[in-house]
Amino acid sequence: MEMNDEIKTIFKIGLSVLASLSYTYFISSKIPQGKLRFFSLLPIFYLFFILPLSLSTALPAGVISLFVTWVGTFKLLLFSFGSGQLSSQPPKSFLHFIFIACLPIKTQSSNQRSPEKSSPVSGKPPKVPLNFPTKVVLFSILVALTDYKHYLHPKLLLVQYGCMLYFFVDIIVGSCNVLMRAALGIELESPSDEPYLSTSLQDFWGRRWNLMITNILRDTIYKPVRSAMVAFVGSEWAQLPAVLAVFLVSGLMHELIYYYMTHVTPTWEVTLFFILHGVCLVVEVGMKKVLAPNWRWHWAVSVPMTLGFVAVTAIWLFFPPLVRNGVDAKAIEECKELLEFIKEKLKLDCLVSWASLSSGH
Repeated sequence: MEMNDEIKTIFKIGLSVLASLSYTYFISSKIPQGKLRFFSLLPIFYLFFILPLSLSTALPAGVISLFVTWVGTFKLLLFSFGSGQLSSQPPKSFLHFIFIACLPIKTQSSNQRSPEKSSPVSGKPPKVPLNFPTKVVLFSILVALTDYKHYLHPKLLLVQYGCMLYFFVDIIVGSCNVLMRAALGIELESPSDEPYLSTSLQDFWGRRWNLMITNILRDTIYKPVRSAMVAFVGSEWAQLPAVLAVFLVSGLMHELIYYYMTHVTPTWEVTLFFILHGVCLVVEVGMKKVLAPNWRWHWAVSVPMTLGFVAVTAIWLFFPPLVRNGVDAKAIEECKELLEFIKEKLKLDCLVSWASLSSGH
């Protein structure tokens, strides 16, 4: 019964988002871009902010706050000033607008990501691509293994959670890609690009991990801050404060998502996690500029160093607020309940179909 109530709440949220985006498309888009359009969208920003609060389950709250409260709000913020994917000439169709606004996606044709240069000496790590079905299978195995988590050291369990998070994000966004391809015939980029082969923090955060968030933060935070800082520190160094601003905003948004999932007062550990990575990335970029701009570690050294730093800091700061409040166990149970719910529904549908066929004969 609780699952039914939660599904009804999610359905109501979906209708609210659809109504909000309809208002944006048919009314706000007619208002001149700039402050006036921004003020016309303030009620939508507020609605997107409070929608996840109506959810009692952790996993849907996290997903909806990511899709709607973060990505959707930031895309509408860009739209209010006439930039971003939602602003185009000629205007996008209504269906196109809805999908792009509410899903964390970016078409390949608009992707401006360039691979990190590597010296002939260091080379690049070999590609180890994992396709969508493989990720689904691996995620299912990791979920099943949580039944035996009492046999694992707590630190190794958090590493397992990190792998599950990677697969979960890729599966969710990959499903959105399938939906977009079926509805509009648009091919979309992968949500991430083999983050387990990252050769530096710059490579991990800027080019490989969770590209949907990287792209939206680049447009909403990085570019404006960098442009503003050019007058103070010059074009060469302006990217450093812009990077710090991006990580600060990312940390605060993650803190908000944690609140939606836990309903507990923030401890600011996850914000500290992102600020720490921002500072370390700024130091890394600065050292490359000053000391050895064309020199790189060999990938066999840089990949373990990068992943080790990400893992250690995540175990220290990123996962504890979730584990402390039991969100990890709750989210895993919700995955299992959802699978069981779907299974029961399928059984019920099969029985109804069989009964109708029998009565027909």
